Amino acid sequence: MSFSPTESLIGAVTLVLTTIGLPGLFALMTVESFGIPPLPSEIILPFAGFLVAEGVYGFVPAVVVALAGGLVGAFIAYAVGRWGRERILALGLGRLRLEQRHLDRMDRFFARRGEVTVAVARCLPVVRSYVSYPAGTARMNPVKFGLYTLAGSTPFAVGLIYAGTVLGADWSVVTNDLHYLDLVFLGLVVAGVAYLALVVAGVLRPRWLAREPPPEGPIPPSP
Repeated sequence: MSFSPTESLIGAVTLVLTTIGLPGLFALMTVESFGIPPLPSEIILPFAGFLVAEGVYGFVPAVVVALAGGLVGAFIAYAVGRWGRERILALGLGRLRLEQRHLDRMDRFFARRGEVTVAVARCLPVVRSYVSYPAGTARMNPVKFGLYTLAGSTPFAVGLIYAGTVLGADWSVVTNDLHYLDLVFLGLVVAGVAYLALVVAGVLRPRWLAREPPPEGPIPPSP
């Protein structure tokens, strides 16, 4: 008997939504937006749409609850990033270590493009669950963070819930191709572990870990 992470996730999501209803949808979307453990909204929202088609709850309440759960999870992740800003400088393994200049670079990026980055990322699978961490670390304005999180999440949630209502009992068509994600997930894990091992061993030297060149100036005379 083979084990499929995707089938297990689908089974867990359908169980929670059918037994708990809207509170379950809120809880699942909170976890999805927090990103730990990974819980794809591409499974949660279409099945929520199927339950809308079945008359379990309304379309608007489903959208509102999904967005509310996602916003709560996003702010939890934002708080973790902001609270852990200084602490991550003390963490590292070998050459795989963040430095103050990396945080300064992140601050500058989010100061210039934070709003667009958050809004666009919230429309992208996988990325949407983790953009809150760097936004918090970069101390993005929390009000703007919340507004742009909603701006990016709304079309994403509405589209997937609506797709579930249209498909009805065939909502699983949306997730049939997700079985291929098992192989993608395994490949990403293997590639990530191999990459980190090479960095720690010093075989690879990513540009973001490269140290700044020493400041230019007159060469001191030899004693």
